[in-house]
Amino acid sequence: MELQNRTALIVGGTSGIGLGLARRLRDLGGTVVVGGRRRDRFSDLEAEGLGTVEIDVTDGASVTDARDDVLAQHPQLDLVVAMSGVMLTEDLRDPAHFDAAQRSIETNLLGTIRVTDAFTPHLIARGAGALVTVSSGIAFLPFPLMASYAASKAGVHAYTEALRAQLAGTGVEVVELVPPAVATAGQEKVNPHALPLDGFLDEVLSLLAQEPTPNEVLVQGVQMHRWAERDGRYADLVAQRSQALQQLPGR
Repeated sequence: MELQNRTALIVGGTSGIGLGLARRLRDLGGTVVVGGRRRDRFSDLEAEGLGTVEIDVTDGASVTDARDDVLAQHPQLDLVVAMSGVMLTEDLRDPAHFDAAQRSIETNLLGTIRVTDAFTPHLIARGAGALVTVSSGIAFLPFPLMASYAASKAGVHAYTEALRAQLAGTGVEVVELVPPAVATAGQEKVNPHALPLDGFLDEVLSLLAQEPTPNEVLVQGVQMHRWAERDGRYADLVAQRSQALQQLPGR
């Protein structure tokens, strides 16, 4: 994938991995718009040379309005990254967890579908461009403390596979970014294995720049997750990760 001088929208780009990617693309000469709900961050981001658009991926009207705003200002848009996500713990013994499950699926899976739906017709009409979805290593190696997060990200993976098949021949690339734990949003405080953001982004951009672009962007730190079942390590690793359930009340 050509990374120089892209016109990109990164939904969920006001912090974390999304913001890091936005800055990298900007530094490569790109015109980059970041979308999110955190309007309090917009003035600082605009001072960095990034465009901004308010978008709530759980609200179809908000996604449509954001699409119209972005395309009115940037009709040459050729890269859309659906990055928005929430990561919530759940106690599946307590039916009250359903609220967390609903929020996880509404944001992570349905939000991804809303964003890709909004921009697919534009990219198909151009006959070129790229859609990047974001799943997780947890899509392939569940973390039982975050059951619906895992389910939603597994759904993103399956949906991306189908989207790629359906858009074949249109000129639109469909790429899945599969992050492991990365040291953003407090991950560095709770997970000593979280990758430094800059190192992660170095690997991601190197992989994205390959020709042809890989269908799945898999940094070294996520290989264990992605291939656990193939390598015969799945059951043992899930059992290890289940130790985190001790954090729940009454365990």
